[in-house]
Amino acid sequence: MQSGGCLCGNIRYRAAGELSFPHLCSCPHCQRLSGAPVMSWVDFPRDGFEWTGPGGEPIWYNTFPDSQRGFCGVCGSSVAAQDDSDAELVGVTMMSLDDHSALVPERQSFRPNAVSWLPIVGAQD
Repeated sequence: MQSGGCLCGNIRYRAAGELSFPHLCSCPHCQRLSGAPVMSWVDFPRDGFEWTGPGGEPIWYNTFPDSQRGFCGVCGSSVAAQDDSDAELVGVTMMSLDDHSALVPERQSFRPNAVSWLPIVGAQD
């Protein structure tokens, strides 16, 4: 069982399933949403995933035609992502997990958009 949430605690989640695809993303949307060169993500099965905080689900913002990013409407923390094309998974930002100490990104998405002053992580997507 994994749990996590936003900075202020308004958005909280719990995930019962196995996590998968720990990765970094250098897409322009992640860069602008975070104000950083990369964001770190991990996926969980939607079955067994639930929003548990007082704020319920995050506020969703469409970043691609079939992709949404979720953030807290109180503190602004980016906490989640979901794609219409893969309704079986929900992604969460690694740093929103209560315990992310054992996670290591395996690859980096959108490598051509990566900044030149940070090393690239893992295999090519």
